[in-house]
Amino acid sequence: MNAPLPLSAVNALPQAEFVRVFGGVLEHSPRYAERVGSERPFASVEELAAAFTAAVLADTPDQQLALIRAHPDLAGKAALAGEVTRESASEQASAGLDRLTPEEYAEFHRVNQAYHAKFDMPYIVCVRENTKGSILAGAAVRLENTPEQERETALREIGKIARLRVLDLVAQDREGVEA
Repeated sequence: MNAPLPLSAVNALPQAEFVRVFGGVLEHSPRYAERVGSERPFASVEELAAAFTAAVLADTPDQQLALIRAHPDLAGKAALAGEVTRESASEQASAGLDRLTPEEYAEFHRVNQAYHAKFDMPYIVCVRENTKGSILAGAAVRLENTPEQERETALREIGKIARLRVLDLVAQDREGVEA
């Protein structure tokens, strides 16, 4: 990963470079970076992060579902084979999902199957805010959701993921103010 950019540099990037830098903020969906890049300049990194969430929420339900489905299963076959984005691999590793016991892997596989069976989409959670245990416990609770509730929850979690990814890309000083 490159060094974080100051917000002033982010605001000055040519559109194509902005899309290259921020294209991974939303999983396999650089079109959101295209939209957000056209809204510059941003006054704060939080405003920039919020623009990604706003772009998703303003999208059509079909496009939102496509974004949800672009996410890999947690500790799924793609992750094990190294076929997920650099961002997803790093995030899953942060919660220890790259170091599961066979029993834990089997439990994640069961959860992934249950999610696909009930909701026709992957279980989405901001793993950087969780542990293996809290991810699995959260899945048990969320499997009780209606499809509509789960879709809304998945979009909220995607917003959290996007925010953290933006914060990784934009430099901040010690007080949290953009450099």
